[in-house]
Amino acid sequence: MTEPAGRRPRKRVNYGTGREALLEAAVRVVARGGLRRLTYRAVAEEAGVTHGLVVHHFGSRDALIEEAVAHAIRSSLRSSALEPGTGEAADFSVGLTDMVESGPDLQAFQYELLLESRRRPELLAHLRSLYDEYFGATRRELTQMLPGPVGEGLSRMVFATLEGLVLHQLVFGEREVIDEALDELRSVLRLLAERRDEKA
Repeated sequence: MTEPAGRRPRKRVNYGTGREALLEAAVRVVARGGLRRLTYRAVAEEAGVTHGLVVHHFGSRDALIEEAVAHAIRSSLRSSALEPGTGEAADFSVGLTDMVESGPDLQAFQYELLLESRRRPELLAHLRSLYDEYFGATRRELTQMLPGPVGEGLSRMVFATLEGLVLHQLVFGEREVIDEALDELRSVLRLLAERRDEKA
């Protein structure tokens, strides 16, 4: 039996990799069409599987959104080098531009959720967990990098800078400009570390 024209052929997906493939499909659906386009059928079609398989794995649309957010957190933190753990400014967010270039849908998914949360406040809990992970990773790395206590304001300012650069690259490209801006951010962090060392 052949698939109707225009449809992706269905494929068998095992439970372990299947769940991840469905989450990635959900991210792509939202990145291209916004959260309103996120349905079981749209995810199934994007992943090339049956509608029932998506229902089986997630049970509800809210569960699908929640797990897609968790997937976004894991993927972004893994690929961005936001928290390399070295405490060296030179290593801070070295993978950021690669992350945007290799996974623009993942970043677009997160921005789509942010915008949609203005209309649907129930999404704020999902976004809070996402951003708490980012804020925490930023603060932990800055704490290793800079002597003395790192306040929430500083860590959020640094993360906001990174987030703005990601959005700029996502919309305009200009990787070279973003890389240059990241180098400047690392220089500022190095200077801040040196000044704090002098005061200590």
